[in-house]
Amino acid sequence: MKNLSPKEAWSGVADCQTCTLRDSVLFSGLGEKEFECIHSPIDIFLLPAGALLYRAGDEGGYLYTIRRGLVKLVQYLPDGNQRIVRLLRSTDVAGLEALLDQDYQHDAVVLQSTEVCRLPVEIVRCMDRENPLLHRELMSRWQRALTEADAWLTELSTGSAKQRVARLLLRLFDQESGQCELLSREDIGAMLGLTTETASRTIAEFKRRGLLTQLAQNQYCCDISQLEKIAEG
Repeated sequence: MKNLSPKEAWSGVADCQTCTLRDSVLFSGLGEKEFECIHSPIDIFLLPAGALLYRAGDEGGYLYTIRRGLVKLVQYLPDGNQRIVRLLRSTDVAGLEALLDQDYQHDAVVLQSTEVCRLPVEIVRCMDRENPLLHRELMSRWQRALTEADAWLTELSTGSAKQRVARLLLRLFDQESGQCELLSREDIGAMLGLTTETASRTIAEFKRRGLLTQLAQNQYCCDISQLEKIAEG
């Protein structure tokens, strides 16, 4: 599948009132009257791996709620190398800086086939002024983003390569499926501040030790107890 622009990936207009994620996404506190105030469309996009939600420096006109999938937020260092500063999953919101009239601060790149809702920032601002529940939810999303940023700084940027990789695998582990979808070695290195070669060697060692057992392409079963021991040092 080729990389698609948002316009090409258009798949319809969202029905927020009947959304299956309604209780956990941004508009969870809104009632029927508030929804009647929405005049601009809230669009749903299905984007393939490699597609861009937005680039760093783009004018922030929209917020994006992740319905399913995985998105990485990327910053580029002065030497041109990339650093992945956060991962966004289902119910996370991308582009919150747009609410402050700021340009987007990262490249938001799709890692897996991902479905998103695109919310015009003016809608969110207007409803935020009128609805205290939405305002509180927005503050909650800001706090979640800050907490996640702190965790990346403290957990994934410190310790040995083995500790960092183990901590990342524990974060990627899906409790529902009991599996972990492994990312590319380049992405793992960019998340953890490691070279691609070091990330590859560490993953290969974990496989040899039985900490990772491949089930399908990029799908692995993890020895959670052993990974937790490594992560703790």
